[in-house]
Amino acid sequence: MIAFDLYQSDEQTMPALIREERSRVEKWLRKVAAGYGFQMGDLHYLFCTDEEELSVNRQFLGHDYYTDVITFDYSTPATLSGDIFISLDTVRSNAEEAGTDFDSELRRILVHGLLHLTGQGDKTPETKAQMTEKENRALERY
Repeated sequence: MIAFDLYQSDEQTMPALIREERSRVEKWLRKVAAGYGFQMGDLHYLFCTDEEELSVNRQFLGHDYYTDVITFDYSTPATLSGDIFISLDTVRSNAEEAGTDFDSELRRILVHGLLHLTGQGDKTPETKAQMTEKENRALERY
């Protein structure tokens, strides 16, 4: 099951991409997971503000900085499961910075979180480049 929810936020609304293209997004994410040899388990996307994301980052990871996505992995060897927190504020600012539209950046972050669940990291320049390449390949399939 893929779920999309707002996380403790009266300030955010569900992104139009999810409201209008939910089944397409779910089908796409399932295909991406299958391409890495995984079936979909319970995957929860939680949309929040920058401040809510910072709170999660501090509370659960001990990090004191803003980020666009935080992924908690509950996967088994064959099934992807997890909670993926996405700051819609940061998605918006990333889109502006990259000169792209909000929906395109949101798709990138949706798949970015899923790729973390497949085992892809992004902490070194090499793994970050691999992540970007995998994101781009997945985005071509949308």
